[in-house]
Amino acid sequence: MQSKEKDNIIFLRLFPDEDLHEKLREACKLYGVKTAVVLSGLGQLKKFKLGYLKEKNNYAPEKFDKPHELLSLTGNICLQNEDYELHLHAVLGDEKKNAIGGHLIEGKVEVTNEIVLLKTNIAVKRELEEKTGLKGMFLE
Repeated sequence: MQSKEKDNIIFLRLFPDEDLHEKLREACKLYGVKTAVVLSGLGQLKKFKLGYLKEKNNYAPEKFDKPHELLSLTGNICLQNEDYELHLHAVLGDEKKNAIGGHLIEGKVEVTNEIVLLKTNIAVKRELEEKTGLKGMFLE
């Protein structure tokens, strides 16, 4: 991973076989992120898992082994209990230009990932909501 921060904007470059979630957490720790917004993310992922919330506690995860273009990555990150909670959604395309998307549960970089984060000081926490089974975002 390569990274650089200026004026609360963090640029990241991820390399083949790096774990996207792991490297985002590493960068957030490096730059002392309290909360961050994913401004953009593109590149290519392999061995990724997408989810779709069908019902409480059921994200209906589906794994994709074949590389897909990362067309869009969005979401937010917050520091909670000395670890980072990542809430990421992605749109990916296959070689026939068919798009799929959903909650990005995991993913490995195939060729490259270029990600830009906006670092903020807004206090955010995630708490499990009984009704939905989701870790909802709450502003402190």
